[in-house]
Amino acid sequence: MALSRLSSSSRPSNLNRLIATITPSILNRTISTNTTPITIETSIPFTGHKIDPPSRTVETTSQELFTFFRDMATMRRMEIAADSLYKAKLIRGFCHLYDGQEAVCVGMEAAITKKDAIITAYRDHCTFLGRGGTLLEIFTELMGRVDGCSRGKGGSMHFYKKDANFYGGHGIVGAQVPLGCGIAFGQKYNKDEAATFTLYGDGAANQGQLFEALNISALWDLPVILVCENNHYGMGTAEWRAAKSPAYYKRGDYVPGLKVDGMDVLAVKQACKFAKEYVLKNGPIILEMDTYRYHGHSMSDPGSTYRTRDEIAGIRQERDPIERVKKLILAHDIATEKELKDIEKEVRKEIDEVIAKAKESPMPEPHELFTNVFVKDSGLELYGPDRKEVKIVLP
Repeated sequence: MALSRLSSSSRPSNLNRLIATITPSILNRTISTNTTPITIETSIPFTGHKIDPPSRTVETTSQELFTFFRDMATMRRMEIAADSLYKAKLIRGFCHLYDGQEAVCVGMEAAITKKDAIITAYRDHCTFLGRGGTLLEIFTELMGRVDGCSRGKGGSMHFYKKDANFYGGHGIVGAQVPLGCGIAFGQKYNKDEAATFTLYGDGAANQGQLFEALNISALWDLPVILVCENNHYGMGTAEWRAAKSPAYYKRGDYVPGLKVDGMDVLAVKQACKFAKEYVLKNGPIILEMDTYRYHGHSMSDPGSTYRTRDEIAGIRQERDPIERVKKLILAHDIATEKELKDIEKEVRKEIDEVIAKAKESPMPEPHELFTNVFVKDSGLELYGPDRKEVKIVLP
């Protein structure tokens, strides 16, 4: 990223305030939370389809950059911890990790409010955290415990947070796209002045239901942003093998699109802010986030049979979203390298403590298999195997 300041101020001698998310043991450190605007140019220009792209110049602050660093570091460590828990068989079933793609989630949240809605596919842990979910809710859900965000019934692919308009968490490839357009229809009908961000991967980009939903969204000018998180591999299939035209931001034809560096958190922020303003007035737009996942498609995929380790290492070295923010923080004298390393240690400690607590959460009772099936579970009788003895009557 090219770096430039709006002002020539250095780290202020009197800090405005300390970020609330810093743990007590590092509260005495001199990390700058100066709110003086800083202008930063995105790593590469945006590319538009049927639309003039936004400016590459993004305004941020010391406080926001530090928050980006800590949030993405937490997400990265959380996903690495989930990998270990899965290998220890404390997480079972499907598990899709998001490490490498953190800038998409964090940049999007920086541009919108909780009044706006988000719906995504099965790689949903970090999106839930970005919407205000807790680490405890995440790890208990992953381990199928009652304190999970879906009471231990959803697992990795089915995180939800109703009070923050996060609608999941969907295991069927592409199926969340029509649902997201439906949420946007509700927003327009109710005159909410809010938008829906509907996320899908490049592997879902050829689904017929996506184009059907996009067509009616364009007809009705719905406030929906279709976000293609293009990590370049649909499971183990490279995009060029699956799509005749992998320029996904152009695939809407009559719907405008924008290609974004999805490894640049400030570019994502700028694009999402631009997109939200656009759809509230004009109807749908497509954002293609050029990103990359470090893990395989899921925990059953080593991620190295269809791509080389050198390719993965090259992306880490040249485009890692956390390292990019770290360089900005150091360049603008917001924190020292030691301070950032200490924060990463604190994040690791916090996650270890949460995991220990999550392991203490109980498993759901057996009768919970039968709850949340009907709208109202009241009066439902559960019998034993002989069909004679009533085991439980749901309240």
